[in-house]
Amino acid sequence: MSLRTRLVLLAAALVALGLTVSDTLVLGVVRGQLVQRVDQRLTRYGDKLAGRLAAEGVPRATHGGHGSWLPSQYVVAFAGPDGTVSEKFRRPMTAGDPRPCWPAMTAAQLRSRFGHPFEVPGDQGPDHWRALIVPVDRSKDPSLPAGVVVALPLQEVSTTLDQLGTAFLAIGGGTLALLSLAGWFAVRAGLRPLRRIEATAAEIAAGRPLSHRMPQASPRTEAGRLTSALNEMLAQLESAFAARAESERRMRRFMADAGHELRTPLAGIRGFAELHRMGALSGEEETARTMARIESEAIRLGGLVEDLLTLVRLNEQRPLEPAPMDLRTLAVDALHDTRALDPGRTVTLTGPGGEGPPGPAPVHGDEARLRQVVTNLVGNAVAHTPPGTPVRIGVGRTGDQGVLEVADQGPGLTEEQAARVFERFYRADPSRSRGRGGGAGLGLAIVSALVAAHQGQVDLKTAPGQGALFRVRLPLAAGSGTVSASK
Repeated sequence: MSLRTRLVLLAAALVALGLTVSDTLVLGVVRGQLVQRVDQRLTRYGDKLAGRLAAEGVPRATHGGHGSWLPSQYVVAFAGPDGTVSEKFRRPMTAGDPRPCWPAMTAAQLRSRFGHPFEVPGDQGPDHWRALIVPVDRSKDPSLPAGVVVALPLQEVSTTLDQLGTAFLAIGGGTLALLSLAGWFAVRAGLRPLRRIEATAAEIAAGRPLSHRMPQASPRTEAGRLTSALNEMLAQLESAFAARAESERRMRRFMADAGHELRTPLAGIRGFAELHRMGALSGEEETARTMARIESEAIRLGGLVEDLLTLVRLNEQRPLEPAPMDLRTLAVDALHDTRALDPGRTVTLTGPGGEGPPGPAPVHGDEARLRQVVTNLVGNAVAHTPPGTPVRIGVGRTGDQGVLEVADQGPGLTEEQAARVFERFYRADPSRSRGRGGGAGLGLAIVSALVAAHQGQVDLKTAPGQGALFRVRLPLAAGSGTVSASK
């Protein structure tokens, strides 16, 4: 059964149970009151008759034991001291009128029933009688009966209860039917938001975009809270699928770019090897030059593979090996290495922003990885600026961050180039000859990934003709003092 049917049936069952219990209680109370009224009549008439019997004796029976002196419907009998009941008197009516059936009693049972009304069956049908035994004062006349038995039929009580029961049944049935009908429409209206959610979910399952949302409902209702939860789930699914699609797109682009970059040195190595195999090289000098080209391409190929492996490890979020260190150590080493490799270039070491001397920058990081960051930044500045262009390395602390800067006074980058400079395989000048320092476009991508793995940030400040400033910011080591530079 559907939820709506179950709810309506449950409500109808509860209403039916409530009506049954209430009607039963009402009928019980009404019957008790009616029987109590009968008992009061029996008590009044029984006391009166017992007093008259003690004063005047047993009345004479007329017309075969019937007495015209009795009120209508009353039946009177006398109980002897041994408990036997005899001489029924009643108002003369038809011969077939119902009569009570007196129970057989012993003397002790008779005495126990004095003054306590009780029910006895009738001689016809299911109707019962209400009887009361009132003791008689026999002190003046021991021949008098021990008690007078007075009885009244409960037919009126039964009739009244039957009529009330019929009325309750009709009223309850009508009420149950009306409430069930009203409940059907009320539950249907209450479940309308769920039907809308069901329809929307079916549309999404049939191919509607995940950007579609469930219809809004009041957050104070269960349907509203369900709608909010489903919409949040859809938003997360949409984001997850979008991220997955973007990841797949980037992966396809990465594989295409990696294949393109790997193909170039491999093609060179293969070409030179084929020339040597075919004997097209004449003389030792040309052979040595060819072998040098093969070695150069192999070295370039090895570096490219190492960069790719570095990115793969970072994507797999392999754990770093952090330890307390000072960025001044890396800055000083980079200064000496650059001066040794390019003596004609002016390299200076300053504080952040070029102001003052270099300052301490204690951080908690993987020294080998951060050294690779500095090496890539300095190598980028040297490779993409004209020979002799000054380079500045700044190091220190700003607020709660350690800062390391690499700035040059080269041609700079446009805004579009600066926005993409950290992308993999991106080169600001794709036509630049690799033989003059051009790379595969992975150096700055590795810098960005390594800095992000250290919970830091790297940004670029540049403009055409104004050089480029790369700034690396890392969280300072918590609770650590200044670590002295080793060089």
